[in-house]
Amino acid sequence: MDIDPATHPTWHSAQVLRVREGRLMPAPQADQLAEETPIALEFNGISHATMLATPADLEDFALGFSLTEGIVASAHDIRGIELREECDGVVVEVEISSACAARLKERRRAMSGRTGCGLCGVETLPEVVRDVAPVAGAPALPLATVLAAMQALRERQPLHAATGATHAAAWADADGQLRYVREDVGRHNALDKLVGALARADIDAAQRAGSLIVVSSRASFEMVQKTAAAGVGMLAAVSAPTALAQRLSQRLGVGLMGFMRGNDATLYACPERISG
Repeated sequence: MDIDPATHPTWHSAQVLRVREGRLMPAPQADQLAEETPIALEFNGISHATMLATPADLEDFALGFSLTEGIVASAHDIRGIELREECDGVVVEVEISSACAARLKERRRAMSGRTGCGLCGVETLPEVVRDVAPVAGAPALPLATVLAAMQALRERQPLHAATGATHAAAWADADGQLRYVREDVGRHNALDKLVGALARADIDAAQRAGSLIVVSSRASFEMVQKTAAAGVGMLAAVSAPTALAQRLSQRLGVGLMGFMRGNDATLYACPERISG
């Protein structure tokens, strides 16, 4: 089921006044603004989280979020995903297996009454950096492949080209070809959408380990965590990583590259993931 773009568009046209060389231009001009829409996730009828996101690829988003947040172990634990449009947003109804639902209920019960740490609705610090299996070894990726994948990403962001306000996450195979690209106003959302697309494509573990994800943002620890949860061996980012992201990359066996500008970049973790 797709969202009706008439009721929940991904961008909105507005009249703006531009400033050029320190002077306010007298005539308004048309500009495009990326939409932020409340997206509520429900699991087996129970509300779990509400995020502001771009209202596109929401089934991928729900599946990717479920996987990267540890709500389900695999795509097979998802029994169905339904989208319910409302005037002020979209409700994504996710039906998960009874075993996963029981674990989620227990997790919520364990958090009940505790003091929150204020991180994206997570209520305890152990919930922030979750246990994620390290990515198994794979042949190193040629440096030229990683650089080419990042450069190709710039041409595959139509919503960003229209609005200048969205992030993108893309999966490139071992040859550096971008196979899936997802955009969103939130960098985490874009990556969750991409992880969902990979899960639906049913790409095997060996292919994932020897591939890479490129993102148009900085590389915080959550981006590393989500990359490892997807079983992908390399994360390349336009901007810098954080120190926690670097340490987590080393522990999880995820190559981490940042500050990618043309043919320049910095490799922060797992140099064995890169050749050349």
